[in-house]
Amino acid sequence: MCQFCHEHGEGKKWYLQMKNYADELLHQELSAKQKEVTRANTRAEWVGRFWECFEKPAVTGVPKTLMEIGMALAPTAELRGPGASEAEVLEGRQITHFGQVIPIEDVEKIIDQADSITRIPCGCRFLTTGKTNARYCFGLGASISGGLKGVPDAASSLEVLDKEEAKRVIREYDQEGLIHSIWTGVTPYLIGICNCDRDCMAYKTYIEQRGAPYFFRAEYVCRVDPDLCNGCKDCIKQCQFGAQFYSSLLGKVYIDPTRCFGCGVCRPACATSAIQLIPREEDSQAAGVWLKSA
Repeated sequence: MCQFCHEHGEGKKWYLQMKNYADELLHQELSAKQKEVTRANTRAEWVGRFWECFEKPAVTGVPKTLMEIGMALAPTAELRGPGASEAEVLEGRQITHFGQVIPIEDVEKIIDQADSITRIPCGCRFLTTGKTNARYCFGLGASISGGLKGVPDAASSLEVLDKEEAKRVIREYDQEGLIHSIWTGVTPYLIGICNCDRDCMAYKTYIEQRGAPYFFRAEYVCRVDPDLCNGCKDCIKQCQFGAQFYSSLLGKVYIDPTRCFGCGVCRPACATSAIQLIPREEDSQAAGVWLKSA
């Protein structure tokens, strides 16, 4: 189990624990360390800044500068720039705003237990592409709509979904190859589910630019059954982590467990159901690999 499972889930999947979605946690006064890192007194204060600086621009089309966003949301260590070590940056992110990759099965479990699900425009995609109303994010809880009060035309950009509609949209994203992840707003409070590709800022800086981690790998890895694989290579097109390789001699695909993030979005592309999702701890090479490659 990942670090957060031990710290915030009593050894179980931390993102399936209802206490981490509780309104009481949202309004609880933060510890001295959390206040220092987040520059907020409560999670509600930080989440309010998150919607103001990161989500509202994606609704209104009025951008904030990266400096404005950083001053409002970045952990204290990151504001020091090159003076901060990667360990300090990682610690700050894990306290403030950190994620974990999750397969669609766990996304649906979260949806089943959610009090409310609001589909919202993606702040990352507005920053990276300039596109507004790119509704790839799912806010969980009342803090979402509360953060967007008073925004002109916000209602047209927000969709409160029932559970079945939310699952339908997520399945479409899964087929498309978008990576599902769950995110905190001052850990361990959980604020939303994202569906990411290279337009996601966290993916871009962590995976593409090989920066400090922004999220844990999933509690799983993918494995190919060679007896079922027909060598079509369709799954390789879905993998956004460079974990899949093809053997011309054998006519089979292989998944490197040390590179696999366990998102599972390669599975919909497999016509023969040759790809299985297994617990990370059951693979000797992947067990204990949560951030950088082994």
